[in-house]
Amino acid sequence: MELVICVSDGVMYDEAEALARRTGAPLCDREGDGVTVLFDRTGVSLSGYGMKYRGDFTQMLSRIGAGLRQELLIRTAKPRSGGLKAVDAAAGMGEDAFLLAACGYEVSLYEKNAVIAALLRDALRRAESDERLCAITSHMHLTEGDSTELMPTSDLGADLIYLDPMFPPRRKSGLINKKLQLIQKLEQPCGDERALLDAAIAAHPKKIVIKRPLKGAYLADMKPSYSISGKSIRYDCIAFPDAT
Repeated sequence: MELVICVSDGVMYDEAEALARRTGAPLCDREGDGVTVLFDRTGVSLSGYGMKYRGDFTQMLSRIGAGLRQELLIRTAKPRSGGLKAVDAAAGMGEDAFLLAACGYEVSLYEKNAVIAALLRDALRRAESDERLCAITSHMHLTEGDSTELMPTSDLGADLIYLDPMFPPRRKSGLINKKLQLIQKLEQPCGDERALLDAAIAAHPKKIVIKRPLKGAYLADMKPSYSISGKSIRYDCIAFPDAT
């Protein structure tokens, strides 16, 4: 896959140059033929193959009102008090972490892909100036790095660790699928599910919540304590009652 980093009018040049160094992609003044990360006056966006995507947490506003507690993820997490800590070990564009933060969690987000991390960092930065979002995104803290390596060595004190190993999207049209198509050009589904789960267990959380396809196998064949299913996805929860 051809990746190009493009800067418009010299805006955010230093950040674009740093991303080019981390990815080995060329820094250009025009979009490429493959996937382009564009830095311009509106922020950071991803384009290619007739599609364009920019992280935007305003699209989550409709999900954080009265129906928040009915979200499958929140029903599976079962938060019962304030001051809880969560880790999103494969943050992607942070939508699920946003729901956890809206429900009162202080959320540490890990994203190992440098381009996705740049898109997420930009979305969080723009949310800082939106009074509808900033009270929630202020509880979301991004670390660029591989959570499989970082979780076991970090003092996370997590009540919950959330795992969302990417899986192929269904072949349907729509904005969300366009986003997934572009993101999956950059980052493939988890190649070592056992290592990811072992790293989460080694961080000693009170529970691990795992997003799976509705009829998909358990992550690393580990049977959960319970599951909650929707129309197309399922959340499995592994609870550790003796965790402190």
